[in-house]
Formats: sequence, structure tokens, C-alpha cells
Amino acid sequence: MQFSSDKEAADALHDAYRTLTAEISKVIVGQEEVVRLVLTAVFCQGHCLLVGVPGLAKTLLIQTIANSLDMSFSRVQFTPDLMPSDIVGAETLDKDRNFKFVTGPVFANIVLADEINRTPPKTQAALLEAMQEHAVTVAGRKYDLPRPFFVLATQNPIEQEGTYPLPEAQLDRFMFNITLGYPSYESELQIVKNTTGAVITHLNKILHADEIIAFQQLVRRVPVVDNVVEYAVQLVHKTRPGQPMASQQANQYLEWGAGPRASQHLIVGAKCNAILNGKYSPDIEDVQAVALPILRHRIVRNFKAEAEGITVEQIIRELL
Repeated sequence: MQFSSDKEAADALHDAYRTLTAEISKVIVGQEEVVRLVLTAVFCQGHCLLVGVPGLAKTLLIQTIANSLDMSFSRVQFTPDLMPSDIVGAETLDKDRNFKFVTGPVFANIVLADEINRTPPKTQAALLEAMQEHAVTVAGRKYDLPRPFFVLATQNPIEQEGTYPLPEAQLDRFMFNITLGYPSYESELQIVKNTTGAVITHLNKILHADEIIAFQQLVRRVPVVDNVVEYAVQLVHKTRPGQPMASQQANQYLEWGAGPRASQHLIVGAKCNAILNGKYSPDIEDVQAVALPILRHRIVRNFKAEAEGITVEQIIRELL
């Protein structure tokens, strides 16, 4: 895939995105915002955490996106007895009594980690190392994971008995924390009609792995003016209580603010958002478009906010 200029490549990404969303909408009704954010993460080399109650098609959404991209896909159902070797793979003896490494499900382009908070920290850490390093280490040897590589994890916010919540440092590895709400009445009517008949929908493969890698490199090359970078960094600094640039809301309602990784994700996310909307450089609106899912899991409310019923989303919207 060769383009004569970055402008031509940006137009191609914009067109590919429109084709992708049209393809995904054959199966997924509504949830346009969720699809936009997941695809943004794909083009930004980021990972996503999808939070929603059971039955909102979190798993179906990820499988549908994987089916419309020509890449390898694997799904891991996280359970309390899952071991790190069940994810990354293990060394086994072959018939000649030599050790041979058998790869686990993490060796795929798209890995769906279903109910990531159901498994103990040791297994969560094995996946998170792969997310950060794009490689796994087994018996002292390093094995590189295929590129591109994304982890799309799901979490159920209701049932917290017998779960192992992800610590803040591990949540920070995810670019976006996306919450799924209930579908609207019209959307649910359409879902029921689509899923209770005998028609099977076949999806076309829109993008290949090498095209996605080219688009990821393109997103990195998008120019950004200084005032947009300053806005993103100031926004993150506003979330840090007790710091010189902290906002009144942060000092009043927050225990912890977001780290520098939030500033980086805001800029990369804004670059991608601009291209997906047909622009060649991001402005402040593009930063605001990705701010909520980037900051949502990186700031921690204090007791006062919880007692007064102030949500993280309300605090972020005040800062914007």
C-alpha cells in the first residue's frame, strides 16, 4: 500500500473508517460512539477496557470488529483458576524429549480478554506485560508478539464478589475505558429483529494487518499545533489535587490525578480523531472528543465526592 503523500494516506484512512463502520453496523446496532473509540484505539496502537452489564454485546462487538479486519483473533475467558501459562503459552517436551515452546492465545493480533477482573493478579500481570512490552518471556527467552497487537478487555461493573479489581497502575495501561449503556428503544427493536431470525450476516474484510500498521505510523506523523498540546497537558494537570495548576474540583473531590501517559494518549487520540473526521490536524475539540474515556480510569475520587454522589464523569465534564 503506497501513497504519494500523507494527505492521500489520511484520506484513505478516513474512507476506510467509513467503510469499516458501515460493515460493523450490519451486526452491531447503535453503539456508534463505542465503535468509534475502539477503532480509534486500533489506529493509535492502544488497548481498550469495555465496561458494561451482561448482555450488551461487548464480546460480540469485539468479535465483529475483529471479523471486519483481516487479522488473527483469539478469545480468553478469564476465570479464577486461569494460570499465566494458559495465556502466554508454555514449554513442553516433544517426542524427542526436547523442550518446545507452545504459544498461548496471546499470540494473535486481537486478543479479547473476557471478564479480566475474574482472574487473579498473577494472570492479569502476564497479560499486562504483553500489552506493555509487545513480547512475553518464558523460561528466560523472549518471544515477540505479532504486530499489530491489541488487547480488548471486558469487565462487568455489577458483580464484584470473587473478583480481582485491576489496580490503578494496570488500568493505566489501557488507552480507553469505555462504558456501554443500555440500547435505546429503537435500537433494541432492531437488535431483536436482527437476532431472532434465520438470516446469517457475512462480514467483508476491510483492512489487512500491514495496512493498519501503515495507518498507525501515519497517525503518529500528524502535525499538532502547540496550543493543542498545551491544552491537553493543562487538562491533565488540572486533575492533580494539591498541584499548582489543580482545578477547584480536583482539590475538592479527587484523591489522585492522571499521570503523563494521559497527556500522551490525549494527543495521539486527538490526531486520530481529526483524521477520522476528515481533518489533517487536530484542534481542541478533538482532544475533548477523547478526553472522557482517557481520563475516566486515571483519576480517583475522594471520600467527599463519593459521599456527595459526584461521579468521575461529572468532574471531567466540569474540567472540560
